[in-house]
Amino acid sequence: MSIVAEFTIDGDEFLLGEVLAWDPVAHIEMERVVPASRRIMPYVWVHGDELDQFEASLRTSKHVLDLTQLDQINGSALYRIDWEDKAEDLIDGIAESNATILEARGKGEWFFRIRFDSHDKFVRFNEFCQQHNISIKLNQLTTLTDREVLPRFELTDSQQETVFQAVRDGYFEVPRRTTLDEVGSKLGISQQTASENLRRGTNKVLKICY
Repeated sequence: MSIVAEFTIDGDEFLLGEVLAWDPVAHIEMERVVPASRRIMPYVWVHGDELDQFEASLRTSKHVLDLTQLDQINGSALYRIDWEDKAEDLIDGIAESNATILEARGKGEWFFRIRFDSHDKFVRFNEFCQQHNISIKLNQLTTLTDREVLPRFELTDSQQETVFQAVRDGYFEVPRRTTLDEVGSKLGISQQTASENLRRGTNKVLKICY
């Protein structure tokens, strides 16, 4: 039975977190991790107005072999990072566990939501972290059965927070009592990120309710 683990980790606990924190402006979301030979290749979404600054910051890192922009939509860009061999313990551990990143975002502190194929694989991942002195703070561990008992709309935490904040502040009322810029400001995210979270979140809810 698959296991979904939600945990937080300080950015300085893993190398990729340290490198991505060099840019104080961008908001980062990790999409997936792909093993390639002995290397790992993280794919990340970057939301912010200074994409050039983000690229320049990463290219100066000795741990980044190459940085490729794959797509750009409304001020956000998807990048593939070619990482040096065995440079990153945490992401390497996720890749070795064949785990799936459902959600990963942060700057100073990162939130991860990871699906493991079995409880044993989660245990091995946890042991991997202990062996490599990686301190993760486990917030929640659920199984597929748990998720059936407590139905969810499969919103990410960021999407859920944005939808709830928008409802609380009257974004959907006529006339509107707030703006996406104000919603994003309360959550510490950009107007663009708030807009994307709101569109994706409401789309998921409406598809299930339809």
